[in-house]
Amino acid sequence: MKSESKTNFFSPGKLLLTSEYVVLDGALALAVPTKLGQELSVVETENEQSMISWKAFHQDQLWLSAKINYQNWEIVETNLGSSAQFVLKVLKNIQKRSTQKFQGNTSYEMVTHLQFPANFGLGSSSTLMNNLSEWAEIDAFELNELCLGGSGYDIAVAKEKSPISYRYFENVRKVETLHFKPELRNELIFIHLNQKQDSRKGIELYRSKPKSQELIAQLSDITKEIILTSDVEKFSELMEIHERQLSEFLGIATVKKNYFENAPVFVKSLGAWGGDFVLSRKFSGFRDYFSGRGFSTVFEWDELIP
Repeated sequence: MKSESKTNFFSPGKLLLTSEYVVLDGALALAVPTKLGQELSVVETENEQSMISWKAFHQDQLWLSAKINYQNWEIVETNLGSSAQFVLKVLKNIQKRSTQKFQGNTSYEMVTHLQFPANFGLGSSSTLMNNLSEWAEIDAFELNELCLGGSGYDIAVAKEKSPISYRYFENVRKVETLHFKPELRNELIFIHLNQKQDSRKGIELYRSKPKSQELIAQLSDITKEIILTSDVEKFSELMEIHERQLSEFLGIATVKKNYFENAPVFVKSLGAWGGDFVLSRKFSGFRDYFSGRGFSTVFEWDELIP
């Protein structure tokens, strides 16, 4: 008689408020979780077939299905070859690190639900890595490094499910959970630029520049001040300084100069420059201003951040 067990996991998405790119070289960064994230459910069946049935949903729409034989790591069937290959790579790495998962001839029915649009840049990969690692009881940072790379701050947010300060320097990871719900959050807004960026290209641009210890120190200090400030004017000033310093270092225009040059408030890039979300603050007629420029997806802080 076959036996079944089912488990469920959830990881929140993330937004990196400070030290984008420079977090790769040890700058202190501030990141917050989002209300929306990714769910994973796994049904394990003792049926001696060694099969994985994988289904991935984006906002309740099935986009990837695959059947994988994990005895020989063969994709038996799929509707998206390249995406199925990535899933196979991730699951194969789990097998190498887990003492229990994919070790015998149990079959697995694995279903993921991404709650936000994939082009939001909130961490479709990091939430998946963390969910799978929690299920397999392995190190999520290690799995992410093997499969994707990056600084790991997004994994830390998914694990802690909390605002964090984050620093990764010389193989030492320092994650501190924060109670970051500043009163000024009611003045802040997030605008989606609807231009999904390839973060790897941004990282390549950053890596092509000589490393700047001065910039790392400056943005780390700004992060510390932002965590502590309760004054929206001071917060705005710090965000403008942050954006300007990184713009000068990267040699590319700020998002405000590109899209919102006459905006009466700060506009700061979050994550990969040029797409995904930006952070700004309210002003008279702000919704009409942004929608008039083609950016109608605007969230208030408490709509997006728990």
